[in-house]
Amino acid sequence: MKNVKEFKLVECSGTPYEIGYQWGGGCKESIMQSVENNFNGIQMVHQASKEQVITTAMKFFPLVQDFDPYLIEILKGQADGSGISFEEIFTQKCSFELAFYYKQIAALCTSFAATGNATEDGQTILGQTIDWAPGTPIDLIKIRHSDGLIQLVVVLGHSSEYTISSAGFGICANSTIGQDYSFNIPLCCYLPKVMRQKNIHDAMGLLKQAARGFGYYHLADASGTMLGIESVHNDYELLYPKEDLLLHSNHYITERFQKGDLAPVFIPDSYYRLNQLKTLMNQHYGRISPEVVMDIMADHDNHPHSICSHIDLNSPFPSATLAALILVPAEGAIYIAAGNPCENEFVRYEL
Repeated sequence: MKNVKEFKLVECSGTPYEIGYQWGGGCKESIMQSVENNFNGIQMVHQASKEQVITTAMKFFPLVQDFDPYLIEILKGQADGSGISFEEIFTQKCSFELAFYYKQIAALCTSFAATGNATEDGQTILGQTIDWAPGTPIDLIKIRHSDGLIQLVVVLGHSSEYTISSAGFGICANSTIGQDYSFNIPLCCYLPKVMRQKNIHDAMGLLKQAARGFGYYHLADASGTMLGIESVHNDYELLYPKEDLLLHSNHYITERFQKGDLAPVFIPDSYYRLNQLKTLMNQHYGRISPEVVMDIMADHDNHPHSICSHIDLNSPFPSATLAALILVPAEGAIYIAAGNPCENEFVRYEL
């Protein structure tokens, strides 16, 4: 029998600062742990002092302030609510870019979106595994913005966010790693604004503007629209569903991006996971439902580097599935397995 683990739901509302203050107070322990993990990892592996890491992160501040002052107010509230300095809170939001600078590459994930003829009732379903370093905190936040927008946000390590919105769409994300980098808005600082948009097309418009390397994203809405975007430091490409399916892992599908793709070196199992996901989704084509993808996300073929990922102590960057998500935009619902889905039941949460 699987374990049933429910996330503590932290609810926030009001002005951006008030939202951040409630968020910071409600998630104080996990925020403190995330910040400590981030600094300790960089200091231990790369001999960078805390002050050096913060100084590097704060170089991003003018870009983020100009792009999304709403987020800056949330972060100020989080700092006051948690009792952690604003500089440390902001540094955590830049963790992916800092990881790149200090050559810490440890991210995996497998994601899907399905709609129309592919699903049991034609309803849109999207989701993913969140594979990351063991012990990284995950929080579940419900936000009521003053303009009426409601969001359920799964927050990994007080940095990356996976969101479903009352505007009727959700987002999934996978790490992609190229050889080049251009100084840009940190991904964890542009995703919140993307998911505050009123529709999927405006959200994708912001991704086309801000996404430059590090991440693949796909958006899907209740009407069946599904769009993906891959990017490198100076270019992007939109990906469209094939036969009502949009599938991805951690390597580039866009041919012109493949020359600089570091996935073959650092994440070679990405190719297997995507092929296995395609095989399983095609086996269930026309019958895909939340229950079906719950089983797919627990698949162990090629263990421990399977869709349901487990620790490989021989890996230089050990990771495991910390959570699995299934988003159903038309229902405003998200199903979450808190840990490996082979061991933990999915629990439903609603906007």
